[in-house]
Formats: sequence, structure tokens, C-alpha cells
Amino acid sequence: MHTDKKGAAPRSMLRRKLMIGAAALAFGLAAAPKLGFAQTPPTSEVNTTGLAVTDETVKVGILHSVTGTMAISETGSVEAEKLAIDQINEMGGVLGRKIEFIQEDGASDWPTFAEKAKKLLVEDKVAAVFGCWTSASRKAVLPVFEQYNGMLYYPTFYEGLEQSPNVIYTGQEATQQIIAGLDWVSKEKGAKSFYLLGSDYIWPRTSNKIARKHIEDHLGSKVVGEDYFPLGSTGFNSVINKIKLKKPDVIYAIIVGGSNVAFYKQLKAAGIDMTKEKPLLLTISVTEDEIRGIGGENIVGAYAAMKYFESLKNENNEKFVAAFKAKYGEDSVIGDVTQAAYEGPWLWKAAVEKAGSFDIDKVREASPGIELTTAPEGYVKIHENHHLWSKTRIGHAQTDGQYEVVYETKDLVEPNPFPEGYQ
Repeated sequence: MHTDKKGAAPRSMLRRKLMIGAAALAFGLAAAPKLGFAQTPPTSEVNTTGLAVTDETVKVGILHSVTGTMAISETGSVEAEKLAIDQINEMGGVLGRKIEFIQEDGASDWPTFAEKAKKLLVEDKVAAVFGCWTSASRKAVLPVFEQYNGMLYYPTFYEGLEQSPNVIYTGQEATQQIIAGLDWVSKEKGAKSFYLLGSDYIWPRTSNKIARKHIEDHLGSKVVGEDYFPLGSTGFNSVINKIKLKKPDVIYAIIVGGSNVAFYKQLKAAGIDMTKEKPLLLTISVTEDEIRGIGGENIVGAYAAMKYFESLKNENNEKFVAAFKAKYGEDSVIGDVTQAAYEGPWLWKAAVEKAGSFDIDKVREASPGIELTTAPEGYVKIHENHHLWSKTRIGHAQTDGQYEVVYETKDLVEPNPFPEGYQ
């Protein structure tokens, strides 16, 4: 905590702590399962597999990149998970036990993610891990979680085509984001031609494979170009020139991490004005977290297909945004993955208390059907396939770095990680 010259905490910080506590209480009372204030059950009953659970505490892991090219995207997830843990502890913890976290840095390096995941599960014996961002990092840790029977809460929108008993996917899969977003831009904007862009790893390549199939086989439109760039790339002028020559209706962008800063600045410098919507830019990878680095003036006019935006108008989100900014500052921003990361500890808490145990197998069995009526995005429910029912929304980027929500599905979209005909 910052202090003044006399060593006393400034009033603004005291105000923040009070706001966090109030928001935690408001959120917690609404979200708490019936067991939230029950007597603490004995450890011998709730921990039969040697996890790091005592009579007073339970240890969990936080595993994200806080260094390297992905730090721009993953820092918000770390902050959201810590906020959720703070709030849960404010209301009494999980089965009467306060949550303690062990944080590890995946450092934007997939082998490092696997190494740190093994440490958390084997050495630290954590009861759950909240972590990863890229599909490459998730694929790297998945065999570790399955071998050592850990439980990962994964917050990022991703390509689907996966279902693991050891993962709860709190972000959207392809049918909820890619297909729904393309349907919107085709119907509402009359788009007929697309240029596909992406960072060069599994999520963008697989997502664009799904996008191409939907564009060509279901929308009757065409793909006029497709290019990929190594993570951390900063040179996009060549592909921007190709886009200007091809004149697509839509630039479909799945560039991740710090590369977004260079891409959108170079796009603007090349004279592509996204406010004119010709070409229209539709992204599934740029949240408010990335815009903070890009600058709102460099991406204004672009559209994003996601399930959450900070500007979402509902009571749950107002409480969440107030608590987040109280803890991390009024200038902090909240993106889709940050919100999905925030849901992880709450969904885990609900499953543990439904199961009456921290044991991984019992938590897994209790997870399908868990509802979170207090989610900032509105309402979510865990499907039997371990993904969440959620809405799809379209946001329109503004100069202040926020998205204006211009569309949302009427109903929750059922997750379908293995859509027929797209594999």
C-alpha cells in the first residue's frame, strides 16, 4: 500500500478498502450458497485426498502471464481472481476456510505454464487453479491436470473442439462467439467478403478455420485473404497493403497480446478509418484490457464479438465494476476475459459447497448445473460439457476505450464445443 510522508495510509486508499468490503458483502450475500455461513465441517470429511486444506485455510493456484507479450491481456485476469478471492474471504471463505493463493508466472511461454502447473498440483497440492489465457498455454497444461487430477478454471474465449473433466471453461467457445458474431455482421451489415488475420498459434488458426467454413458454407460469402503473425510481431504494413488492395467488407482480426498495439496504430496510420465501416473490422480478441494499450483513438469504430463488456448495464455489473475500480483504481479497465476469470472462484466455491468437499472428483461431479445469478454478465450456468451457457454480445469501440453494446442474443446460447461440420 502507498503511504504518505508520515506513513499513514491516504484517505483514498481507506475509501477503496471500505468500497471493496461493501461490494463484497453485497455480492456475497446474493451469491452465497446455503452452506456459506454453516458450521465449519471437519477437515477429515472435506479433504480425503491430501490437498492443501486445513481447518482454517484452503490453498488455490493462480497461473497467468504477468511478464512477456501476453501480460497485457492476462494481468486483468489475475486482478479479477484476486478480487473474487478477497470477496469470498470477506463473507467467510469456502466451507468456513479462508482462501490462500499461490501465484505463478507462465511468462508467455507454454513449457513454463506446464512446469508451473505441475508445481501447483504436485508440490503445493492446491485445491483448484485459476489460469491460462492462450489456447497454447491451456493445451500445454491440460495433460498435467489430467495426469494429476487437478481442476483448472480457464477464462478465455477459445476455439472449442475440447472437453476435459479437469477443466471448467468460463469463457465462450466457437459457436457462442465466432459463429454468432459472423451471423450478426452478415445479417446486420450485409458483409460478403472477409480477410482473416491472426497470431500464429492454435486458437487463431483453428478459429479462422471455423470462421472460413461458416463464411463459405453457411453464409455464402468468400474469404479473400488469410495471414498469420508470430506472437509479439510488430510489423503489419505489408498485410495492411494487401487488405487495401483486396478491399474486403470485413477485416476479421484475431491478433493477441502486445501485437495489437502495433497493428491498430499501423492500420490507422495507413488511412483505414474504421468509423466508416468500409472495411468494417470485427475482432474476437481485443477487450478493454488491450484497448488500454492500443489507445481508444486507434481502434474507434471497430466491433468485437464477446459475452461481456465493462459498459454492460445491469446491477450485478455495476457492483462488480465499482469493486474492481475501488481495488485497482478508477483508471483500471475490465474486459471479457477479466470478467470470466472473476467468475472462476465463485463457480468453484459454489461447486465445493454443493459437494460438501474439496475433493476434485466430488467438485467435478457437483459442477454441472451450478448457476451464478450474480455474474457481472448477468447469469451463467455450467453445462454438462463444462462450458457455460451465456449470451453473445457485439460491442462498438469508442474513443474512450470502452465498447458500446449494440447487440445481444435474446437468450443464453448453449455451449457446443464440437459443432457438427466444423471439425
